[in-house]
Amino acid sequence: MPTIALFIHQPACSVDSANGIIKALESHYSFKLFSKDEVEDTFFDNVDMVCIPGGIGDADRFDTLMKWNAEIVKEFVSNGGRYLGICMGAYWADRYYLNILNDVRVEQYIKRPGTDTRRPHPKAMPVTWKGQLERMYFYDGCACVGNNMDVVATYSNGDPMAIIQGRVGLIGCHLESEHWWYDKKYLKPHWHKEQHYKLLLDFVNQLVSE
Repeated sequence: MPTIALFIHQPACSVDSANGIIKALESHYSFKLFSKDEVEDTFFDNVDMVCIPGGIGDADRFDTLMKWNAEIVKEFVSNGGRYLGICMGAYWADRYYLNILNDVRVEQYIKRPGTDTRRPHPKAMPVTWKGQLERMYFYDGCACVGNNMDVVATYSNGDPMAIIQGRVGLIGCHLESEHWWYDKKYLKPHWHKEQHYKLLLDFVNQLVSE
């Protein structure tokens, strides 16, 4: 069973997001956890993928949270390892952080031309995932803007929401969202009944096979 190294640091890369990721993927993947403390040189030796989840906070917390492990993560990816970034983790793939993309920028969707929202608060956003219209949990998620990428999903303005570029997979929305995330009245009708877990698993399987 492939192993995913899952980064957790509350609240920027939250336990809630990590728990959802584990729930969605544990049938096919095993996990080992790490945080901002420096990992041992051999930590990634038996790892197939690094996953950075989302949470609450500013992407610029990268310098603090990844101070000790950014270089080893970059080295892991350059040596053939996979990287899965969800929301915050997707932002961190950008050139100002891990810099593991080619000709792609990771930008706030709420600031993009033609966006259907200018507010970062949680909502169920219309997303086209492999040709199928879905409502996906969004909390100040990113758009991936550029070239030379496999676009898996788009926002309503056409901006890529989920992409795979080589060994890097990025998702702006929260497919790992759990039932209780939808407790607010306006979100309740959009609970995905764990169907988005299957989409996340398919996405990760595709990334591993690249």
